[in-house]
Amino acid sequence: MTEKTSGPAPVAGKRARCVHRLMLATLLASVSGQACLAQSASPGSTISLDTIVVEGTANGVPSFVRERFFATAGGATLLTEDDIPQTGNPTLAQALQNAPGVVVQQFFGGNDQPRIQIRGSGLQQNPVERGILVLRDGLPLNRADGSYIVGLANPGQAQSIEVYRGQTAHRLGATVLGGALNFVSPTGSNAPGSKVQISGGSFGQFNASGQTGFAKDGVDGLLQADISRSDGYRTYNDSQRISASANVGIALSETIKTRFFVGYTDLGFDVSGPLTKQGLRLDPKQVHGGPRVVGGVAVDPGPNVLRDRPRREAKQFFIGNRTTAEYGPHLIDLGLGYTYTDDMFRFPMSSGVRVTKGGDLTAVARYAYKPVESAALPLFETTAQYVVGSAKRENYLNQDGVTGALFGQSDLDASTLSLYAGANIPVWQNITVSPALSYAYATRDNSDTYPYARRPTNAYNPASPYRLLPNGSVPTQSTTYSRSYAGWSPSLSASWRPDTNQILYAAVSRSFEPPTHDDLLATVNGTPNSSPGRPNPGAPMAAAAAFSTPDLKAQTATTLEGGWRGRHGSFSWDGVVYYSWVDKELLSLRDATGASLGAVNADKTRHFGVELGLGAQIFERLTGRLAYTYQDFRFVDDPVRGDNRIAGAPRHVIHATLQYQATEAWMLQAALRWNPEKTPVDNMNTLYADPYALFDLRTEYKLNERLTMFGEVTNLFDKTYAASTLIVDQARIDQAAFLPGTGRAFYAGLKATF
Repeated sequence: MTEKTSGPAPVAGKRARCVHRLMLATLLASVSGQACLAQSASPGSTISLDTIVVEGTANGVPSFVRERFFATAGGATLLTEDDIPQTGNPTLAQALQNAPGVVVQQFFGGNDQPRIQIRGSGLQQNPVERGILVLRDGLPLNRADGSYIVGLANPGQAQSIEVYRGQTAHRLGATVLGGALNFVSPTGSNAPGSKVQISGGSFGQFNASGQTGFAKDGVDGLLQADISRSDGYRTYNDSQRISASANVGIALSETIKTRFFVGYTDLGFDVSGPLTKQGLRLDPKQVHGGPRVVGGVAVDPGPNVLRDRPRREAKQFFIGNRTTAEYGPHLIDLGLGYTYTDDMFRFPMSSGVRVTKGGDLTAVARYAYKPVESAALPLFETTAQYVVGSAKRENYLNQDGVTGALFGQSDLDASTLSLYAGANIPVWQNITVSPALSYAYATRDNSDTYPYARRPTNAYNPASPYRLLPNGSVPTQSTTYSRSYAGWSPSLSASWRPDTNQILYAAVSRSFEPPTHDDLLATVNGTPNSSPGRPNPGAPMAAAAAFSTPDLKAQTATTLEGGWRGRHGSFSWDGVVYYSWVDKELLSLRDATGASLGAVNADKTRHFGVELGLGAQIFERLTGRLAYTYQDFRFVDDPVRGDNRIAGAPRHVIHATLQYQATEAWMLQAALRWNPEKTPVDNMNTLYADPYALFDLRTEYKLNERLTMFGEVTNLFDKTYAASTLIVDQARIDQAAFLPGTGRAFYAGLKATF
């Protein structure tokens, strides 16, 4: 691994370099596949049109795609429509609830903006904006620096979700420890006709969606749109998402197919923020009013949500193309995608208002060689992916919940080149050895374009938090930087299939994760009653930095894992055990008030985990399912934190479901969401979130072949609990760090197909 850091990045020539890099990327040629879903990212996948797929399908997913997931020597889960429940409150957490190893926690007061992490990657960000590669139809939604907005991933518009954990995501261009999620859209070939769904329920929840598709004479197309809005469980908890997308596939010849994609998402939600543990118990619907001064001492530190009105509004436009060519055992897949993102995040005043607007271009090429048609995996495959992007970022003061004076301005440029080559070599009696090698090169450049000699600050009187103090300012310190990161990630796995229904495997791998711009450029020295650069609200002219630009190293890890996947009769299982030795883990730290301290590299950490999925038909009409995740993430001989647990990672996450098919038309389901052990809020392990168990009930009734109605009750016993917490380095017992989960809620809906 090599890393390079230099001083100020020259503004002139940056755009020209981006163009040159893109021209180079478009010349790269290497890709993967066989006739399947164009949008799938499974090993060896391409385009499906109505006259192409001849194998059996289930919910639009060809059987050989399922077999490829089954044969993968590592953590991989395929979620189809059978695994994603029809619900009146469609969320990412519900869509991924049956995927072991994927931990999804409500973060912004019940909105569909969760904290999501795999194997602890990106865990400590508030909110999580890195650590997972998020794809739509095989093309990334992440920006060029690796960051993403989780609310732009819409499970309601996915026909299936592909989950890749750890080293299985390397072939997709992932430069992270955690893995990747690919949201696969339906097409006119596998979802012809039309579908309309409407649902709603408690706390002003309303959802409406529609979809229509066609396939004829080697051409198919599909259009879908949805809207979701909610008043929210808590005070100041409104949210809305509007999304539309379309794709068109064309068979240019018997061997060449192409598919075009376009999509738009408009997202907005209030951030109701954390409560103290006492406040959570007294009234989980309330929002925190900031610290109070009692006897001259500040208590209950945390953001003043009522005054600062934190909120996020993000829009993203997406357009792309995937073209595949199949020549006997050879398959080439070329992809090109572009996203434009307009993101406004109004943080509490300690961080201010962050506005980021910019575009990112992705070029990807994959090649697969599969000489034996019946083989589950290609003999050889290689991938080259290049993502380049630029954005303009502006930072403003938060003044009573509105945008105030400009105090920061930057031009951000990023690029990430990912190369992968791997083989699946049969060696002896159903034993396959799979060596692979990945290489990543990333650049992160920032030009500070703020034109003034001083940066403005504002503050409120801590004893009277709605009384504005005199405005101030601090000397401008340049935030310009130019960073580059490069690293190799080899892997080796071996698998054994004693029969067609079982696979046992072991793997060792390296991972490489460079920081994002959000890690490298952070606001600092703010408080709940003062803006960045003003650590003392009463000292308006005291010199202090408003930004931190730490010289971060890339996070690397060596992971050893083993697993057993199989099925026997009506019983199926998928279990993985892994242990990761992590160097320079990227941690985003906050102080006892929740204000940002910037990002740091930990020295040594280790991640140990178990990912287990079970399914069984218990009786003729009764089936059961279990997704269990165990996580034990710790510092290793840290001079300050010792061998403490890394904050924010629940040790046990259990989701269990029982489903009873009462009649051919009527289904009943009961589910348990269980976190049986307390979870540390801070890295010093002084404050913990309490364990909880939640019960849900759901039912579905088919009125006829075209109409289905459904209903559910979530959190049946109205349990008060913290769904997640802010993650801080050193907490206080009276700190506002607990994010309440939604109380008991009722939802119902109707789905029509024609």
